[in-house]
Order: sequence, then structure tokens, then C-alpha cells
Amino acid sequence: MEFGEVVRRRRMVRDYDPDRPVPAEVRERLLEHAIRAPSAGFSQGWAFLVLESGEERAAFWAATTDSGTPDGWLTRMRRAPLLIVPFSHKEAYLDRYAEPDKGWTDRDEARWPVPYWDVDTGMASLLVLLTAVDEGLGACFFGVPAERVDALRETFGVPGTHRPVGVVAVGYPGDGDRRSPSLRRGRRGVEEVVHRGRW
Repeated sequence: MEFGEVVRRRRMVRDYDPDRPVPAEVRERLLEHAIRAPSAGFSQGWAFLVLESGEERAAFWAATTDSGTPDGWLTRMRRAPLLIVPFSHKEAYLDRYAEPDKGWTDRDEARWPVPYWDVDTGMASLLVLLTAVDEGLGACFFGVPAERVDALRETFGVPGTHRPVGVVAVGYPGDGDRRSPSLRRGRRGVEEVVHRGRW
């Protein structure tokens, strides 16, 4: 598939065929492409928790959602056969920029205008989303509620130094996939968001 077509086809898929697992070689391509993302100072301050078995995915949903009856969105999302949780690692960036070739002698977080550890991990997540499209799969990026992050860490032994920037659900689209009501707003055009030469 041509790159332009991959970009045009990228959308958030919210229902999956539970009977079609993601092939192992495709899963590995998703991860291999993720680590090709840019990172400040080539810090590569990311890590990926891969959850494939029914038990692993059930543990994820138990840790990150309420125990009540799931709504339609959650019911469909739980069908995804593969969950990839990208984590950012701030200390990797602070350490890297305290090295001699970067010129800083401390690890002062105030030097960073934005948290590039999260930005770069988000870019790695986008590469997973685009690779999924190229492989004929559907994917959806969604967040972990702030009040559930500690439970996620505890359930999977994730160190406190790593923060989940979201989750990428991956699988073959199911019959119940529907376009989000948010899409009724329409995509903003280039002329609305691009400022050429001056705001």
C-alpha cells in the first residue's frame, strides 16, 4: 500500500474480530516500526507492554476499568486480540541530556519546553497505528484513566519510572465497528489550521 493511502485510511477502529489473532510476524513488525520513531538525543525513552493472551488482556481491563457492566464501546474494545501499552521514561531523557555531548551538566526538567519523552512515545504509537493499516488491520489509541495507572503498574510489574501514554488496541475490524459520533464534526481543512509565514 502506498504511504499516502495508509495515511488516508488511518482511523480509530473500535470493534474487533475476536476469532482472528494478530499473526506473530505482524505483531513483531508493529513493534519494530515503533522503535523507528524519532527521539530527542536518540534517548529512546520508551518501552512497550504487549498483551496477547486472554488472561493478560482480562487483567488489563480489570486493572483499568470499573467492575460494572461494560458499555457498548468497552464491550467492542475488549475484543481486540492485541494490546500494546507504550510507556515513556522521562529519566532516560534527563540522563541523556546530562551527557557531555549535550552540554547540560544537570538533569533539570525545567529545561524542557514540553515533555519530549511523552511526545516521542506518542510518535512511536503513531507508527504502530500506521503499520496496522498497512498490514490490513484496525487499531485504536486510547488512554488509561489517571486513577487506574497505579493498578496497571501493579498488575504488570511496571516500574514507577515509566508512564503509560495510552494504549493501542490492534486486530481485524469486527462487524460492530461504527464511526465515532465525533467524526460528524468533520475534519478541519489545511486552510483552517495552517498559518503560512505569520499567524
